[in-house]
Amino acid sequence: MTAEGFLEGRRLQMARGVLLQCIMGGYPPARFYGSDDSDLALVPDPAQIHRLPWSKQPRAFAICDADEFSGESSNLSTRGQLKAVIARYAALGLAPVVATELEFFVFAPNPDPTRPFQPPVGLDGRREDGHSAFSVSSNNGLRPFFSEVYECMAALGLPRDTFMHEMGVSQFEINLLHGDPLLLADQTLLFKHLLKEVALKHGLTVVCMAKPLAHTPGSSMHIHQSVVEIGTGRNVFSDEAGEPTAIFRHFIGGQQAGMADFTALFAPNVNSYQRLCHPFASPNNACWSHDNRAAGLRIPASSPVARRVENRLPGADANPYLAIAASLAAGLYGIENQLEPSEAIQGEFEVPDNLSLPCTLHAALERLTRSQLAKELFGEEFIEGYVASKTLELTSFLDEITPWERRVLAAQA
Repeated sequence: MTAEGFLEGRRLQMARGVLLQCIMGGYPPARFYGSDDSDLALVPDPAQIHRLPWSKQPRAFAICDADEFSGESSNLSTRGQLKAVIARYAALGLAPVVATELEFFVFAPNPDPTRPFQPPVGLDGRREDGHSAFSVSSNNGLRPFFSEVYECMAALGLPRDTFMHEMGVSQFEINLLHGDPLLLADQTLLFKHLLKEVALKHGLTVVCMAKPLAHTPGSSMHIHQSVVEIGTGRNVFSDEAGEPTAIFRHFIGGQQAGMADFTALFAPNVNSYQRLCHPFASPNNACWSHDNRAAGLRIPASSPVARRVENRLPGADANPYLAIAASLAAGLYGIENQLEPSEAIQGEFEVPDNLSLPCTLHAALERLTRSQLAKELFGEEFIEGYVASKTLELTSFLDEITPWERRVLAAQA
């Protein structure tokens, strides 16, 4: 939209079906979004209108809500779903607090998708070979790129906690500061957009796939979660003596109850399960533990005031609004129904059958389709539409024959 049109308050409208558009560009049948495919209003959030510092031509980015013309949020809007979950906490006098950890890869341009991704050539004229994990000098070869990333984050008001080189080749991680869940989802979305745009300026490609390289750790979007009392800001996961509370246990119990049903929301693509099937610190389970990265739900070492639950299942490819909404909704379900978690696990362990999660997109969508809990928390319209869109994507993937199949199976009888 032109700046003039925006400043005049001109309404921007969009067909409802766009909210269910699949990643290849197609749509599920119209019955999933209304046979008329009528319009929704895109209503900008005044706090989320940003001048884009990397653009020479003056441009702005406005994060919008997708609302019905009656003013109600569309049931198909993932931002609207997150706002509804936050409102359910507020009705109990509670406010969730989250932080996201986003991992991503920085690659050289990849014009031929049949070829594997490669690290970029750094200022030293060499490609990284994978020995730079957690090194203080690991991003020196990409310093111009990261310098502009930091400058753009500051210009957009995106506060960062830590930034580091992760375990993979040319893989990095940012920890965003904890805060309001809607704000963190907005910041995560904006940061991913920033990364890709600044990378293009520097002749690079940023990839937020869950598993872009074989034999290499994938990229996650861990979600740290706590709950505070509105008014006092007290962390309700800890009592006055600094010990865990019943609400803390119930929150974990709810996370465990919803994790398998919601796996397709945390791991939304075929490639998501490549990360989970080769769990380099990417656990595909609903176990919980104190500071054990093999558990899907980890309680990081912290002071009582910072006691929190880390959901380690979501990948970097997850929709931040939907992943945060699903995780918080599961925790609230546990609080409201006083669910008790399993026993905490420590050290090496085998995952009990009742705490294992779907390990393919097909299995995850089947589980989500059958989930009464998902329909109760997010509504049938949203869940059925989401499954229909993701089924299109799965079918498209299965319509292609991979290089592995031609290489390994062609010579078989």
